[in-house]
Amino acid sequence: MSASGGYGPTRVCEGIVGHVNLQIGAEAKAVLQAHIQAGGGRFRGIRHITAWDPDPAIMNPAYTPPKDILFRDDFRAGFAQLAPLGLSFDAWLYHPQIPDLTALARAFPETPIVLDHVGGPLGIRGYAGQKDEVFRAWRAPPWRSSPPAPMSASSSAASGCASTAWASRRRPSRPPRTRLAAAWKPWIDTTIGLFGADRCMFESNFPVDKGSYSYGVFWNACKKLAAGASAAERTALFSGTASRFYRLG
Repeated sequence: MSASGGYGPTRVCEGIVGHVNLQIGAEAKAVLQAHIQAGGGRFRGIRHITAWDPDPAIMNPAYTPPKDILFRDDFRAGFAQLAPLGLSFDAWLYHPQIPDLTALARAFPETPIVLDHVGGPLGIRGYAGQKDEVFRAWRAPPWRSSPPAPMSASSSAASGCASTAWASRRRPSRPPRTRLAAAWKPWIDTTIGLFGADRCMFESNFPVDKGSYSYGVFWNACKKLAAGASAAERTALFSGTASRFYRLG
């Protein structure tokens, strides 16, 4: 419908990230090929949610991956099917699992990986009130001085965090852009400092995060976070990195 031009100049869904259960191993190839065919030239890759924590209350009951899933032979056999088909991988996990993803990236250097939500720093349940400790653990993985090359985008540089750490859905009022930007600044500045603006992107996590702040407040907070960046860096953060990573026209 969008491509018809009948609904205005905006072209939506130019790149599609879907899902394939990589634990089916090499059989994932056929499923990926079916996605590519159905996508009509728009299919770019998959996201397989691997977020795991010992506390079952933190886990999403809809997704119950096994512990150490990123090291499992079946998962890696499925993951190995991505690069030959020209596909990327969106990684959604929690911050204690970042070293696992680092190992995966080093094992498959030809597969582009995007680290969703800056690695999912947790701030609920047993992690509540432990912001400083979580921050130190989050930035501790061995890639802090040299992120592996296939992690060519430390994506979601300010999204998806309302549900895990930085903004509570229980607050009676939605935080203004200045409060949101101030809360996220240490995490975002660290991420961009590690990866560089040309490997980072801002993106929203809507509609999931709308219980914590409005869409406009989110993007205005991102603008404040990027206020000190150069014009080229802002272009990368708001569009360039995403267009390059997801191979958009």
